[in-house]
Formats: sequence, C-alpha cells, structure tokens
Amino acid sequence: MRTAHSSASLQGGSSRKPAKTLVLVGLMGAGKSCIGKRLAQHFGLAFVDADLEIERAAGCKISEIFERHGEAHFRDGERRVIARLLDQPLQVLATGGGAFMDPRTREKIRACGISIWLRADLELLLRRTARRTNRPLLNNGDRRATLARLMEARYPVYAAADIVVDSNDAPPELTVERVIAALERFLVDEEALSPDKVREPAP
Repeated sequence: MRTAHSSASLQGGSSRKPAKTLVLVGLMGAGKSCIGKRLAQHFGLAFVDADLEIERAAGCKISEIFERHGEAHFRDGERRVIARLLDQPLQVLATGGGAFMDPRTREKIRACGISIWLRADLELLLRRTARRTNRPLLNNGDRRATLARLMEARYPVYAAADIVVDSNDAPPELTVERVIAALERFLVDEEALSPDKVREPAP
C-alpha cells in the first residue's frame, strides 16, 4: 500500500499509463466520480461508474433495488457487474462504498486492477452528502451516526487498497496530482519487484 498525504507536483508528461484498470474505492462523498473522471481524462481512458452500470443492468435505480429486494440482493448484483467490468479493457472504475467489502470483489480487483482508496474524514463526508437523496444507507436515521458506523466498519478493509490518498477540500486537480504521483511510485515499486527483474548472481 502506498499513501499520499500532501500535494506533489508532477513533471509534465512524467506519468505513465497503468497496465491495469484503476479502481477507486471509498465511502460515498469521497470524490470517486469527480477524481475518477479527471484521472480518466489524464490517461486517455474511459471512465465507468459501477453504480450506473448496476442500474443499467437492473433497469432501475439502486434505491429501488434496495427497497424491492434488499441489500443482499443488491450486493450480489454489484459483485457480478464489477467482475464483468474488470474483464473489460483498461479503464478508470469508480465503485460503490460497499463493493470493496466483498472478499470476492477484492480478489478480482487485486487480480485485474490497481485499487485506490480516497480516504475522507467524517466532516467532509457529511458536507458532501448533505443534499443527496440517492444514498439508501443514509436516507434513514442519523446521517452522522450512520457514516461514523460505516467508517468504523469499512476503513480497516479499505486500508488493504494498493494506494491510499487523502481526499480533502483542496481543488480536485490537486487530489488528482496526488493520486498520479502515488500511482507512479506504486508502478515503480511493482516493476522493481517483478519476477522478470530477478537475475541470477554472476558466477
């Protein structure tokens, strides 16, 4: 896991296109769609929102899936849709907040993608989700308490992501820069650890 905390400026043209799909994980309001679209533009890749793909596959809104069939049914469909998306050509994929909690999804992401956790604090998430009504898990009860509970349950699992970048109130371009810089470091480290780089010692 690689963590980026502060802004890092990039040299023009220094970032390389990854060989695997970039998979953004994190809680609702962390900025996965906002940052994901900018990453896709930077690398010349397609941006895909897993939640929208789930709605297309189901023919209805996620809130309706929850209401009609329950969360377990939604999670099963979510896992299957994300697995299908990860088998498609290189892209930037934003996943729903609960997707990474599924062990099978995490394994598929590990095999086919590079996971990037956009980590955000509670106050930021509260501000960003305050006016949204399309979040089934937040539509009932105390929003602060629900987000705090989700953070407690999910953040230890999100920490297994390949890269961790703090999402904050900075302009999204700065967050994108931090993601790209952290990704570059991750790719360099991966290359250094590649079995292809192992050489027998000279006699």
